[in-house]
Amino acid sequence: MAAIEIRDAVAADLPAVQALLAQDARGPSPPAGADEADALARIAESPDNRLLVAEAADGRIVGTFQITRIPYLSAQGGDRLLVEGVRVAADRRGEGIGETMLRWAVEAAQAQGCRLVQLMAHDSRDGAARFYRRLGFASEHRGFRLYLDRA
Repeated sequence: MAAIEIRDAVAADLPAVQALLAQDARGPSPPAGADEADALARIAESPDNRLLVAEAADGRIVGTFQITRIPYLSAQGGDRLLVEGVRVAADRRGEGIGETMLRWAVEAAQAQGCRLVQLMAHDSRDGAARFYRRLGFASEHRGFRLYLDRA
């Protein structure tokens, strides 16, 4: 496993997080701006949300993910932990960073009494789907999205 520290993201981490998101095979993202800074502030204020980074020994941010704890009636009143935005620096993939991040998320879910950990991967990310299956995640549902205009 890679020697990394998982910690909450701070405002100074936004450019590194945005750079990781821009490495997505589906296309780059614009530079971090006011919307991202506002989102990070709202995440930090929420007791059920965390944006996390994986920091290497040299201080470089080499991974990121977000977790959200959600109460559900369909889980007998239990909570679920949603994991989103999982990214590992392209030049550091295959070192166990992603596995370390997801194991951290599962342990956090267990510590919070969650009954389920769920995540989604875009249909175009076959490697991610294989990775999640290798860690024990099952592909049981089909996800749908409706994008809303910000008018």
